[in-house]
Amino acid sequence: MQDNNAQSPAAIKNTNKWDTRQLVVMALMCAISVLLSFVEFPIWPAAPWLKYDASFVPVMVVAFAYGAGPGMAIGFVSVALHGLMAGDFWGATMNLLVITAFVLPAAIMYKRNRTMKTAIIGLVISSLCAIALAIVGNLLITPIYAGMPVEAVITMIVPILIPFNVIKTVLNSVFTLAVYKAISNLITPKKKQVKGR
Repeated sequence: MQDNNAQSPAAIKNTNKWDTRQLVVMALMCAISVLLSFVEFPIWPAAPWLKYDASFVPVMVVAFAYGAGPGMAIGFVSVALHGLMAGDFWGATMNLLVITAFVLPAAIMYKRNRTMKTAIIGLVISSLCAIALAIVGNLLITPIYAGMPVEAVITMIVPILIPFNVIKTVLNSVFTLAVYKAISNLITPKKKQVKGR
């Protein structure tokens, strides 16, 4: 007996097409993030040893396009690869804390309401969280790997750590908005695209 509910092979569409493209985009963004992590330069004259790199930007672009999970996945892989290649375990540990704080709030907010206004508000909140986690990370990790007393780290919070991390998060946020606005329609499925983003 023939099943009238059965679909012919021709009627079945391949639903993995976009998933494959998404994986390709994620892999490409991860590679770009790793490359950018080695392009560093000082941005705060009072602390030339603290250097900025734009490796968080591809991670945040993926988080906006596909959600917090994919963003965190390539963020963790990028940070881990940089830590392994640079031999910097403690730096990677601190970056994992900061990238988590930077990605999650904005990605979660943007997924609920995909507008430019929400993206900006999310990035502001993410920046504040990332700055807070960076300070906590410095207080917990810097004394271990740098042999610096906690008291010395505390004295750097206001004149050095906060200004550096404010500039860093502002740059990451601005670059993220510019890049995502430019390529969002290329990397996001049409069914998820929203006008006016």
